[in-house]
Amino acid sequence: MRADAFFAALDQLPVASLDAIVGTGGLVVVAPHPDDESLGCGGLIALASAANRPVRLVVLSDGCSSHTHSLLYPPERLRALREVETLTAVAELGLPSDTVRFLRLPDARVPSKGPQAEAAAESIVEAAHTCAAGAVCVTWGHDPHCDHQAAAAIVALARPRLVGARIFAYPVWGHTLPAEADVGTAPSGVRLDVTGAIAAKRQAVARHASQTTALIADDPEGFRLEPAMIDRLCGCYEPFIEMSA
Repeated sequence: MRADAFFAALDQLPVASLDAIVGTGGLVVVAPHPDDESLGCGGLIALASAANRPVRLVVLSDGCSSHTHSLLYPPERLRALREVETLTAVAELGLPSDTVRFLRLPDARVPSKGPQAEAAAESIVEAAHTCAAGAVCVTWGHDPHCDHQAAAAIVALARPRLVGARIFAYPVWGHTLPAEADVGTAPSGVRLDVTGAIAAKRQAVARHASQTTALIADDPEGFRLEPAMIDRLCGCYEPFIEMSA
């Protein structure tokens, strides 16, 4: 299926309730980078937290590749900054800091197989067990970023041990694919109405100031989220593509 048709189909997925997605259990969100959780699942996290569902966040990479030329923020300092930003972001969504785990895999080089990937998969399984997860959400395997694809592969490694949990993919960068790109079969899944959580989601995204502002001013080639990208991801619905076994 072409990417343009796929995303048109996403906009037609049925609207489902939080209970229909998570069931009676908790939720695990897997983010390749610090900020993907807010961009792709911020509304879901906020609604689950407000409903007193247990939520766990597993952040795979250290986020150190966003500003590789900064002297003011060398890797160790940038990693620390991005972790603090994540904790303040998810606090806006109702998550306490002890529900977040940072695996600190290398940004732009998150492995999709091998010992590190297996260890990351085990961390996801542990998170799922601690919250009796009814759903695990991870970035879409066709997102045009190697770490997003690796995150999907890691959850696939974990899947045999995620008994009772449905697996959903959330796209972040997928809409930037060429219209004619082949992304496989038509999507199945649901959309979640996050209208009541948009303000909290936007606040969470804004907490990732290193990615949304000129906070790191000494790297002109550094990454920065465009306002249009944020607007696109902060609409009234979040799509969740159900991944078949």
